[in-house]
Amino acid sequence: MSLLRPGRMHVGENTRHEYDDMMGPPWMGLVYLVFLFLPLMFWSGSPVRPWAVSAVAALVFLPMYFAFFRWRGLRQRALIPAVAALGLAVITVNPGGNTFVIYAFAMAGTVLPLRHALLAAGAMLVLTAALFFSTLPLPFAVGYVAMVTVIGGLVLGGVVLARARARRNAELRLTQDEVGRLAALAERERIGRDLHDLLGHTLSLVAIKSELAGRLVDADPQAAKRQIGEVENVARQALAQVREAVVGIRATGLQAELAATRLALLSAEVHLDQRRAPVALPPALESVLAMTLREATTNVLRHAQASRVDVELLHDAGELRLVISDDGRGGALQPGNGLAGMRERIAGVGGLLDIDSPAGGGTRLQVTLPRRAIEEAAP
Repeated sequence: MSLLRPGRMHVGENTRHEYDDMMGPPWMGLVYLVFLFLPLMFWSGSPVRPWAVSAVAALVFLPMYFAFFRWRGLRQRALIPAVAALGLAVITVNPGGNTFVIYAFAMAGTVLPLRHALLAAGAMLVLTAALFFSTLPLPFAVGYVAMVTVIGGLVLGGVVLARARARRNAELRLTQDEVGRLAALAERERIGRDLHDLLGHTLSLVAIKSELAGRLVDADPQAAKRQIGEVENVARQALAQVREAVVGIRATGLQAELAATRLALLSAEVHLDQRRAPVALPPALESVLAMTLREATTNVLRHAQASRVDVELLHDAGELRLVISDDGRGGALQPGNGLAGMRERIAGVGGLLDIDSPAGGGTRLQVTLPRRAIEEAAP
């Protein structure tokens, strides 16, 4: 139960927006104000004074409530005792004033460290109980104190749990960013080594043979011509090697993509179960499967509303199959979801794509690479 969005926690802008989306806009928390007036509806006669005091208190509370979402630091924390004091003042004429105390519980859980929030909640509960026992008959006082204790505890616990979840999501995002940064750094180092090994020897050989051809061009034109021919052959071989290296640079490893997928799903609280057959893949096919997994993960996060994703890489009778399934709502696949590009990439290496996505039954995506496609892609 949450009356406030802990969207002002200092856990990063992305976390705040995520929790805002989860809990809804601030005005939704005002629905709980109905409990301020609920006890008055059961009073006999026309308790004009309690109604008037409660209405004025609600008008005073509204600017403080919305200011809580705008302010930072001490000003924001100062609103906690202010709202609690407002509730305690109203309790003297309307026991429904405990509504403001509950709001103060939620505010404390939103911005205070856990220990301080518990101490503040305890102090507010003691003051509220003292007022109830001094203004109400004992059975009613016990009932109201029990209600504030239970509801306030639920609200405080819900806000604290939401803060912990938001903080964990922020840490997961940081971890994912760090994994991406380290992967990019490792890739740059690999590219540097490959280019050095590939071009260093080749360019040295081209320089030596070109220099030799220049010396022989007058003394032995035929020998110079042979050297120029060898330079041409070396250059062509180097060009072919560079093209192969570029393909390797562009390729994304399936294992690295699985790690990125696990982090992305974990940050969205989606469980990933993966099973991969121990099979060596040609770089071209591995890149296609990795891109397919990335696109499927993106669709799961954006559209599926799933809680579980299964990824299987199967190798049977020379045929390779990548199966990605989820337990989401299904029926959400649209042509604009990157499926067209996925089909083109898979068809380009001789594979087949099959998608089953019944409404309410999740989605199952299967990529099949026949033996012939694997043999043709092998170096």
